[in-house]
Amino acid sequence: MKNERLYQILTLCIAAVWFVNGLFCKVLHLVPRHEQIVARILGDAYAHPLTILIGLSEVVMAVWVVSRFQTRLNATLQIIIVATMNTLEFLLVPDLLLWGKLNSVFAACFILLVFLNEFVLHRNVAQQKSYV
Repeated sequence: MKNERLYQILTLCIAAVWFVNGLFCKVLHLVPRHEQIVARILGDAYAHPLTILIGLSEVVMAVWVVSRFQTRLNATLQIIIVATMNTLEFLLVPDLLLWGKLNSVFAACFILLVFLNEFVLHRNVAQQKSYV
C-alpha cells in the first residue's frame, strides 16, 4: 500500500503544478512573463485572452488529473503538451524563460515524473490490487 500512497501524493503534486501555473500564473496574471511568451509566439493582439484560455485549460488539466479519469490518456497528453510547449519556448523565446534554456531540464524532469507515476507506479498499484 506504500506504492498506492506515493501514487496519490505524486498525482496531487502533478495536479498542483497544472493548477498553480494555470490559475495563478496565467489567469490571475501573477507572472506577466507568461503573457509575454504568448505575445512573442502568437502575437500581441490576442496575447491576453489566449493566456487566460491557456491558464483555464491548465486548470481543467489539474481537475482531470485529480479525477483519475482515463489516466493513461491524461498522462500521454500531459507529456505531449509539456514537450511541445517547452520545445517551442526553447526555440522561440529562451530569453523569456525563468531559467532560459535550462527550463528544458525541468520540463524533462516533469515529463519523467508524469511517465513514472502513470506508467510504472500506477501499473504496479493496479497489479498489487489484482493480487489481493
